[in-house]
Amino acid sequence: MTPVLEMRKITKKYGRAFAIEDVDFTLRKGEVHAILGENGAGKSTLTKMMAGVVQPTSGKMLLNGQEIHLKTPAEAVHSGIAMVFQETSLVPSMTVAQNLFLGNEKFFNRIRGVNIAAQQFMQSLSFDVDPTLQVASLGAAKKQMVEIARAMLLKAQAIVFDEPTATLTPEEKRHFFDLVKTLKSHGVSVIFISHALEEALEISDRITILRDGRHVVTGDTAEFDRARIIQSMVGRALTEELYGKAKTSVRPAGKRVLSIQNLRVGGAVKNNSLSVFKGQITGVFGLVGSGRTETFKVAAGIIKRNYRNGGEIILNGKPVRYRVPAPGVKAGIAYITEDRKVEGFFETMSIKANIYVGLLSKMKAGNFWLKGKEMDKLGDEWISSLQVKAVTQNAQVNELSGGNQQKVVIAKSLVQDPDIIIFDEPTRGVDVGAIAEIHDIINRLADEGKAVVVISSYLPEVMQLSDRLLVARGGKVVEEFSPLEATEEMLMYAAVH
Repeated sequence: MTPVLEMRKITKKYGRAFAIEDVDFTLRKGEVHAILGENGAGKSTLTKMMAGVVQPTSGKMLLNGQEIHLKTPAEAVHSGIAMVFQETSLVPSMTVAQNLFLGNEKFFNRIRGVNIAAQQFMQSLSFDVDPTLQVASLGAAKKQMVEIARAMLLKAQAIVFDEPTATLTPEEKRHFFDLVKTLKSHGVSVIFISHALEEALEISDRITILRDGRHVVTGDTAEFDRARIIQSMVGRALTEELYGKAKTSVRPAGKRVLSIQNLRVGGAVKNNSLSVFKGQITGVFGLVGSGRTETFKVAAGIIKRNYRNGGEIILNGKPVRYRVPAPGVKAGIAYITEDRKVEGFFETMSIKANIYVGLLSKMKAGNFWLKGKEMDKLGDEWISSLQVKAVTQNAQVNELSGGNQQKVVIAKSLVQDPDIIIFDEPTRGVDVGAIAEIHDIINRLADEGKAVVVISSYLPEVMQLSDRLLVARGGKVVEEFSPLEATEEMLMYAAVH
């Protein structure tokens, strides 16, 4: 059978550096094809060429056996190739129906007619979304439904999903897998990019693995297991499979540097109390809505606690109330956000400029002029220290892979030499190789005597890193465990019941 989509010896160069080199790829009709690889392996570059976002330097791309040259995403969509990015491309201020027909409106449109047409089409896909709602009011899963519906309305033959489950809850992930099965039943081919190897093994029919911009292997999913995937991705076996080694010791608690007492933040945090100690990694586990992130955002001055009966934040023995992050940064608190692309960096600035901005934020008011030589020296030091991989030295951060973007966000905070570092979902959307590197950074900080907080919804990660484990539920910490004694079942039970 002729493949729906085929790439032959596809190459993409930036200057002298190869992002993709001589890669072959085929997508069959009605299959789910997972593309896996470390950050910087070339997954995004390959799929962006399919979607017309990036043009290849050499090689051929064929659609249903016919060679095509896509110069824009619009050309790709009209050819039957759609891409659903991790960050939605919907217009938040418009309704679901308006987003569905955006760019394909009739000359004369009646709102009622557009809503009815959208309702009928969504029902035909068994998508339970009100077409009159504004997109801004939808959750992540329903936004994905709208993205998929828009692609189906344009008669997409192939849909590329780039990290579609990175921000979804477990329930939303199950629903997404059901959506993919619906697409398959309609004969649509799906390309699935994810760092969650278990998801790729569960949902895909075939797997392609890239490494350093080159094709490594393609095969039926039944031929793979987690160990083989990791071996192919990184070129070596990761000892203990990253999370498999049982924890045998913990760091002793040092001085209490942060105390949160009876904290209240709207309906998100309810009478929450906890402490953080120097020289330890404090792990915080909880489900969505447990108040973990909001608690530490208050400590860092990113959001405000209730004015009345809001509780206390005690830093190094003194009560503090930060209304903006700047005083918190100057006091030695670094918060590394879970949403790096929205809150973590300036995407059109260079790596070095982003790192230097982190240093400027700790300087006194008025000392904000960029010093080129200082910025270059500082940037080189941190790029080397955290092993940030970029195609060119002056690359913008939005040109980097997810793991390297995360390293830039970490460097931007660590350049401030903080005493308390709060990592919120530090390895979300990051490949296995970069996960190991980020874990090494976190452990090194604790070994140096820093107070480290790791907020994570991934149980193996929080259990492996932590010296003490806090479980949050319903807006407050409800239990504390020793990682030497705790099991995943115990933590999950505490988080749910």
